[in-house]
Amino acid sequence: MFLLSTQGIDPNYLLIIGGSLIVIISFVFNFVSKKTNIPSVLLLMILGVALQFLVPSLVDNPLIQKSLIIVGKIGLILIVLEAALDLKLSRDKVGLIIKSFLVALIALVGSSLLIAFSIQFFLDSSFYNSLVYAVPLSIMSSAIIIPSVSSLAEEKKEFMIYESTFSDILGIIFFQFLTTENDFTSTQDVIIGVSSNIAITIVVAIIFSYVAVWVFNQLTSHVKLFLIISVLTLMYGIGSVYHLSSLIIILFFGIILNNVDVFFRGPLKGLIDKEKLKPVFHEFHIVTLESAFFLRTFFFVIFGLTISLASLVDFHVAIQSIVFVAILYIVRFVVLKVILWNKEITPQLWIAPRGLITVLLFYTIPFKYYLPDFYQGVLLYAILITSVIMTIAMIKSRGKKISEIMIKDLNFNYIEDDAERELEEELREYYSEETEESELQSDSLEDIVTEIEDAVSKESSPEDIISKMEDADSASPKKKDK
Repeated sequence: MFLLSTQGIDPNYLLIIGGSLIVIISFVFNFVSKKTNIPSVLLLMILGVALQFLVPSLVDNPLIQKSLIIVGKIGLILIVLEAALDLKLSRDKVGLIIKSFLVALIALVGSSLLIAFSIQFFLDSSFYNSLVYAVPLSIMSSAIIIPSVSSLAEEKKEFMIYESTFSDILGIIFFQFLTTENDFTSTQDVIIGVSSNIAITIVVAIIFSYVAVWVFNQLTSHVKLFLIISVLTLMYGIGSVYHLSSLIIILFFGIILNNVDVFFRGPLKGLIDKEKLKPVFHEFHIVTLESAFFLRTFFFVIFGLTISLASLVDFHVAIQSIVFVAILYIVRFVVLKVILWNKEITPQLWIAPRGLITVLLFYTIPFKYYLPDFYQGVLLYAILITSVIMTIAMIKSRGKKISEIMIKDLNFNYIEDDAERELEEELREYYSEETEESELQSDSLEDIVTEIEDAVSKESSPEDIISKMEDADSASPKKKDK
């Protein structure tokens, strides 16, 4: 882009070219991530950092940080919706859901408190302000986890999807509670306030989701998929204005849409045409997946543009980050050991990356809680360290060595390889069918020859013998080909 800008090209076309290239590069990063388990968002952040040097004028642009928050919030909506559309409910999964909720809740609260004490120690700040900064660091990134756990066993995969989604939702509730003006004067007021907020959100989520799914099923227009996404975004915005936990609304809608058999029973069963809903649901899932990919791409590239590289070489920032990450894994180990008693906790223990929601909440901390000595580099270190640990754990869970993944599996000729593999399979199927057909024809010819010999030996009439010979001639493969 920098080279093109020196040639007097219209900036609008530069923007189009640059945006297109970023999406194409993100697709390549997805392939690399699939082969190596390196989170694609980590590669996107590195791309954003590289753009600081390629296009220096973007670094000081005031629109960058504003667009980061907007893109992040819409991206979060689509990522949670994408996860919900993948979750199937059944009675045997109730225990899994409860356990994942408890792990997310206890780990969030425990990590937040311990990190808050650490921030207070390092920066000599008030505990409340430290807690405001600790909460974003304690939230797992569903934006990284959901696309990264597809290779896990089904139970572990669903556990991680539920846990990361609950972590996002509970983390936002906790953060909003800390940063929203309130008149709480006692612990009882706090409990009543938070409980009533969650209860109201759940009631709104259930009513809205049933109505929205029914309307979704009734729509006959071809232009309706982005209409639904717009309505969900509208509900998220309205809910946020009234300090509701809006992600719960998105989560409920996705789960109900993907489990109409569970939620539309008895008298409600006739409201939904499941056969009509199936193809539309499939299309909606694809649109959500593609949109989440697009927004996630630009969010992490923009975040990379905002990173202050100077803070990365600060020794104190590195030490603080290591302490915070150590707290995250220690708390997670204890919680998983207790909740998942007598069950294997790897690689789940190491799948705890920080990402989109951490960055998003960090940029929305009110000014009155501002800590001047808390550097942005802490966020980047936390994201880098947790992502690298997750990458190593995912590779180990596949029973492979890192060198094998990086050298053997990372083959950029995958398109050609896949084409050759498909061609080989088609040829194998073709020759297999030809062989079977030839064997059948051979058996048929042998039967006819035997009949002719029997007819001759029995002194049959010439007409019968000629008829048998004509049958043999018509059954010949060469005749058929002609």
